[in-house]
Amino acid sequence: MHVFLINLDRRKDRLAAMTAQLASLGLTATRIPAIDADIVADEWLRQFFAPRGPLGAIPKGDQCCSLSHRRAWAAFLNSGAPYAAVLEDDVVLDASASRLFKHHDWIPDGVDVIKLEHFGPNHQRVLVGEERSIGPDHTLAPILSRHTGAACYVMSRAAAFKLIQVQRWSVPVDHLLFNPNVSPLAEELRPFQMLPALARQCDGVSDIRPWRLPGRRFSLKLARREIVRAYYECRLLPKQIAALLAGEARLARVAATANRPSPIASPFARAERA
Repeated sequence: MHVFLINLDRRKDRLAAMTAQLASLGLTATRIPAIDADIVADEWLRQFFAPRGPLGAIPKGDQCCSLSHRRAWAAFLNSGAPYAAVLEDDVVLDASASRLFKHHDWIPDGVDVIKLEHFGPNHQRVLVGEERSIGPDHTLAPILSRHTGAACYVMSRAAAFKLIQVQRWSVPVDHLLFNPNVSPLAEELRPFQMLPALARQCDGVSDIRPWRLPGRRFSLKLARREIVRAYYECRLLPKQIAALLAGEARLARVAATANRPSPIASPFARAERA
C-alpha cells in the first residue's frame, strides 16, 4: 500500500518526527507539500469553495488542509497503486500499522474508505453498522454518524476518483469524508471505521487552529451558523434511531481499549511545546 504524508514546508520538525516514527514501523511515505494558509492568496482559494455551507463558511486553514488532501488523492491516482493510506504530519500510529500498511489484502471487497483514526475524547461513541473482522485485533464497521478528523485513513482508487471530482467544496475534508449528516458524498462512499482505531492526532497545537478562532467569537452570524449546523446534525437522527432500535447499529467506542498495547509514544510533544 502506498503511504502519503501531508506536511507543510515550514514544519521540518514534524517531517523528521513522522519519518522516524514510520521508520520504526518499517514504513516509508511519499511527502505531499501542504498548502500553507500563511502564504496562499485568498483569491486563489475562492475558486474551490462555496461562500458558505452546512457548517458555515470554511476557515482559510481548513480550506488549505482540504486542498492538501486533494493533492494527496491526485498523487495516489497518478501512482497506479490500488489503495493508499493518507496521513497528516501529527498523527501517532499504533504498532499494528506496520503490518496493515504493507498490504491491502485485509480490505474487504466494496470497502472504499476506512477511517483508521480516533478523533475526540476517549469515552466517545460512534454509531456504526455491522462489524467485519479483519483479524484478531481489529474489526471494520460502516460509520453511521459523524466522526470527523482526517489525520489517518485508507482509500481505494474508486474513492479517490470520486473525491477529486468535487469542484466546489461546501464542508472541510474531514466532514466531506466522515460526516454523513452534512456530506452526501460520505453517504455515497459509506466509509468504514476501524475498531479499535490504530491512529490518533497528537495533542499539540494545530497549524490551522488560529484560522478558526475569529469565527468562534459570539455574533449574530455565529448564532445563525449554529442553528443551520444543528439542523444538519439532526437530519439523519430518525434513521439513526431506527437503526439502533432494530439492532442494525450500535454505539461503539473507537479509542483503543485499556487492555491493548499503548500506541507508540508521541514524537511530537517536545516540538509542539517548544
